[in-house]
Amino acid sequence: MFLCAKWQYFHHMGLDVEDNFFSVQRPIKEKYGRRYLGVCSPGSSRPAMLIRVYTAFLTAAQELFNHFGEPADPYMTMVGYFNSLRELGGMKRLAEDDVQTRSYRVRMSMVERPALAQRSISNIRELTSRVSSQDIPKYLDNLEVKFKSEFDTTTGKYVTKWQEGDTRAIDIVLATNMLSVGVDVNRLGLMAVNGQPKGTAEYIQATSRVGRSFPGLVCTVLTWARPRDLSHYETFEHYHATFYKHVEAQSVTPFSPRAMDRGLTGALLSLVRLENDEFSPNDGAGKLNMSNQAEISNAIKALANRAGNVAEDNSRKKLAENELKERADEWAKKASMGGRILAYEKRGPEKDKTVSLLDSPGLKPWDNWTVPMSMREVEPGVRLIMNTNHIADDHDWKPRPATKDED
Repeated sequence: MFLCAKWQYFHHMGLDVEDNFFSVQRPIKEKYGRRYLGVCSPGSSRPAMLIRVYTAFLTAAQELFNHFGEPADPYMTMVGYFNSLRELGGMKRLAEDDVQTRSYRVRMSMVERPALAQRSISNIRELTSRVSSQDIPKYLDNLEVKFKSEFDTTTGKYVTKWQEGDTRAIDIVLATNMLSVGVDVNRLGLMAVNGQPKGTAEYIQATSRVGRSFPGLVCTVLTWARPRDLSHYETFEHYHATFYKHVEAQSVTPFSPRAMDRGLTGALLSLVRLENDEFSPNDGAGKLNMSNQAEISNAIKALANRAGNVAEDNSRKKLAENELKERADEWAKKASMGGRILAYEKRGPEKDKTVSLLDSPGLKPWDNWTVPMSMREVEPGVRLIMNTNHIADDHDWKPRPATKDED
């Protein structure tokens, strides 16, 4: 990616704009896609618009389900995407109150609504950082649960009857950007996006969670009081017809000090293990005799030169070299300790006698031998317990004495 003396563009643009080698544009009749719908109501507040959009979609899906049964299942689960936890929390309360009430009473007014059907909303979930990591897999599994469809001859409609102990399908799931990465639920077909996300890449990733196996519908609720939302609404059709070209470029700084704190150990060990067979096995960590051993010195030199050439800064090269030598000294010190087996990871039949050279993030404070085990790991989670028993009304702090200038 960096420091490439020669590079070539692959694959060269072809004659057909619908086939660029990496992706092929398929006709909508062959492969289901998504239809985007923009909603903006000047003079209406954001919560009012969301309540009406959610109610309309949920009750319209129920009407389809009453007539067609299982084919309407993808639209029975409403996915709500939010840019912040604050807005999501507010919508959850509205979903549990206003949306539930309006969905149940949609046919009780004097207004004729032939395309909407009465619906009872009971199962509302959220996929956010506020949810326990143990519950998230369970909720993802619940998203795969379909609505049961049984034809009732007395009413002439399809109905859903849950038995005691059944895992019920989710009516509404509210999510933040957690949904845009790693959530693959093929049955989802309906989504409402609250406001235009900050990045086009995030918008594409999030909305691609629906319409995978069935035609998808994405409704973007834009607020008229936000200039950015209003601008997107005014250019809605053109933006969505060309939004792949609007994907923002990502900037990176190679060999920055913080990047070296996170990734230098992994790069050093990977290079040593790939270049030298004796260091390759798991117990090869104990093969190091001296910190200036030829295998380690060659790896340090290669990485330090790379840092200096990429950054075009000799001080960056010196910093990388010092960091690498510090790790080599610590590695040699650990390998010289007898009475144990030093391995990269504590596993295998002799793991009781094995000491791990590397640590996974989150087990203890980050040090030189903490190595991320996934490209998605950035920072470990922090859990806080708030003890309110000792909170008093009177504070212990005292105001700072005013200076002469402040007087």
